[in-house]
Amino acid sequence: MPPRSNPSERQRRLGAELRRLRLQARLSSDAAAELLEGERSRVSHIEAGRINVSRNRLYKLLLAYGCRPGAYFDELMGMAQASGRGWWDEFDDTIGPAARNLAELESRSTVLRSHEPLSVPGLLQTEDYARAVLSETESDPQLVERYVQFRLARQRALTGGSPVTYRAVIHEAALHVRAGGPAVMREQLLRLMEVSRLPHVTVQIFPFEAGPYSAYSQSFAIFGGVTPELDTVYLEHPVSSLFLHSGEQLDQYAKMFERLSDVALAPVDPDTAPETHRSRDSLSLIQHIMYAL
Repeated sequence: MPPRSNPSERQRRLGAELRRLRLQARLSSDAAAELLEGERSRVSHIEAGRINVSRNRLYKLLLAYGCRPGAYFDELMGMAQASGRGWWDEFDDTIGPAARNLAELESRSTVLRSHEPLSVPGLLQTEDYARAVLSETESDPQLVERYVQFRLARQRALTGGSPVTYRAVIHEAALHVRAGGPAVMREQLLRLMEVSRLPHVTVQIFPFEAGPYSAYSQSFAIFGGVTPELDTVYLEHPVSSLFLHSGEQLDQYAKMFERLSDVALAPVDPDTAPETHRSRDSLSLIQHIMYAL
């Protein structure tokens, strides 16, 4: 089978990890090729995610690279064995590689932290709100409907049998943008309060009065699992989305999220009676905006 021209994010990440481990072990591509009983070009293709590596050969490589059995070792083995197929296959007629990579990444993660400055996060959107937002960038009604259904399908990451632990920091500006009109926004704000009742979901609002916000004006998401070394930062762009995974980048965005969370209002707690609120929190702000619609 010829090398693939467009490897998935999972395949690229596995290759990048293998290259990092090989360099850390001070082994050349030629030495790795000898372990695989193949040519040097095969090592290059594997590290670029262009071809697969069998379970037995990966096991041999990892041990030679000094990677000992454990959570990280097992996760790499699992990444190599994964088929990349899932519920998102039913949208092959619509979505591109970036959306597939995002869906697969969500399915593999156990912890997700997201920050949104101008819109409600996709995992928390109602159908009508999603339709209103997506209609701004797509004029074909049929495509909009497919995109809406894909976005709603992604929400099974919060409602499935093993839901992701989700923390979201949303800027107050996103709650004032009346996507779809007052009725749609009212339903969306109610949805925020409703989903916050889930024990694995935390929603915080970053208020206008918190001060300058320019350093945090970009949306981002941090996907995590049982091994922090394999965490991923996702940056969405209109032309090309980015998946970042260097240690320095992960640390930078993790600290940025915690700063946002520290400054944001206390999390939404819909089970707390309004009269018990001794200070302004995310719930009271959402309710204030909703009543003003």
